[in-house]
Amino acid sequence: MRVSEVVGRVLAGHGARYVFGVVGSGNFHVTNALVAAGARFVPAAHEGGAASMADAFARTSGTVGILSVHQGPGLTNALTGITEAAKSRTPMLVLAPEATAPRSNFFLDLPALAASVGAEFLRVRATHAAEDTGTAFRAAARGATVLLGLPLEAQNASTEPWSGRIVPAPPAGPPVEPEVASLVAALRAARRPVFIAGRGARTAREPLVRLADACGALLAVSAAAKGLFVGDPWNLDVAGGFATPLATSLIGEADLVVAWGSTLNMWTTRHGELIPPGAVVAQVDRDPAAFGVNRPVDLTVAGEVATVARAVLAGLAGQPVSDPPTGGWRTPELGRRIEREGRWQSVSYVDGGRTEQPATIDPRTLSIALDDLLPAERTVVVDSGNFMGYPSMFLDVPDVAGFCFTQAFQSIGLGLASALGAAVARPDRLTVAALGDGGFLMSAAELVTAARLALPLVVVVYDDAAYGAEVHHFGPDGYPLDTVTFPQTDLAAIARGYGCAGVTVRGVEDLDPVRDWLAGSRSRPMVVDAKVSGERGSWWLEEAFRGH
Repeated sequence: MRVSEVVGRVLAGHGARYVFGVVGSGNFHVTNALVAAGARFVPAAHEGGAASMADAFARTSGTVGILSVHQGPGLTNALTGITEAAKSRTPMLVLAPEATAPRSNFFLDLPALAASVGAEFLRVRATHAAEDTGTAFRAAARGATVLLGLPLEAQNASTEPWSGRIVPAPPAGPPVEPEVASLVAALRAARRPVFIAGRGARTAREPLVRLADACGALLAVSAAAKGLFVGDPWNLDVAGGFATPLATSLIGEADLVVAWGSTLNMWTTRHGELIPPGAVVAQVDRDPAAFGVNRPVDLTVAGEVATVARAVLAGLAGQPVSDPPTGGWRTPELGRRIEREGRWQSVSYVDGGRTEQPATIDPRTLSIALDDLLPAERTVVVDSGNFMGYPSMFLDVPDVAGFCFTQAFQSIGLGLASALGAAVARPDRLTVAALGDGGFLMSAAELVTAARLALPLVVVVYDDAAYGAEVHHFGPDGYPLDTVTFPQTDLAAIARGYGCAGVTVRGVEDLDPVRDWLAGSRSRPMVVDAKVSGERGSWWLEEAFRGH
């Protein structure tokens, strides 16, 4: 049996059901081996798109994403998406064919490349193909992005057929009880505690909610964990630049802030201004190297978020869940206020759309209308750019798996392909891709993939005919903006050329074709070219620019 066939069979045996990629000579046999073993191959238009699909598939499904690319340029084409995955700690395995001869046109130093973007690297040996492949899959399943080097000469070598035996992960040692006494004491002393849960807490909703109920804490999340506390009456939603005025006010009154799987970066804390100077700040993370990386903290607890939360709850066992500390802020009045003011849809604003020709729609008005129009069971995938806060704030999601935030590398152009990966993972939900016009044009080739997949997908383009972040960063200082502004472009016509439905929106009344599309089969992607007003920048980026 060829080594490439063994690799494909082992991955399928470990549960790989989808593989995303673009096939060339270097990954032809290993990809076909995966398909022959039962996996479905999802061909992308470009390797960069395939990487983002695998990334978002893994985030949305909670399983390992598999990416298959050609040697050399196939891998470098995918590198931005791989970097986003590695920085997001996405469980993803990259099948990376390897030309090992230094004078080969395809030669790359794969170990150095992987290290440079924060990924792990392993290499398949012809004599240990099944063992090495299983090791790589298990490393990805633990939460790493792994490049698996597949030397071309090794792929074609003959080896013993795979036995079909899955080597289990080594048994975990006895659980280490985290040192939680200091956090228990801080929670007992606090009168206005706030929990901020981040990416590392995405699977810990239940123990965090129970603990918050026991100590009277309010609940908030970083953008990467949006949706984690949906439905809880004490949920303040996203902290930081996307926070509602109510959330900003309440977090600013906290006497204890506990970061669960969050490093409290500048976005989550508004450059440190969100957390009041007198508050005690605690950080819980499985990686001690994360402690204090973005701001000083007063106490730390090392351990998995869910494990720590349960241990702290046990430490508070003498305090009834229904009886928060005297002076706590979980009052009926505050509960009613959160219900009234806790969503951006309830915050008043002055509409900035224009009715004169060419008319434009305020991005807030657009987002609110879409939130009302689209089904509640949805997956929202957000690209990067000046627009990104509008869908992040105004489009509700049903749970934490319903929000995919491609911001770890802050690259534009990843959102469309990421939405396709999310749609493959959750075909039972409507996937909503929120993009800027610059990111849309970077990735428009993947509309071919979207049309081929025939999955329920709405692509909303917040079209201000510019790289809006740069316009609003440099424009106020009088710099010329010709390099970051574009002519008006009919993006809906481009979408129709790729086989999608397309509509141009300049006012809420123009959304009727979307309503009709929702009532139909939804088998052809719908692209909404929303001509949004862009006279001023978004306030969250204004804060970021001041911080820089």
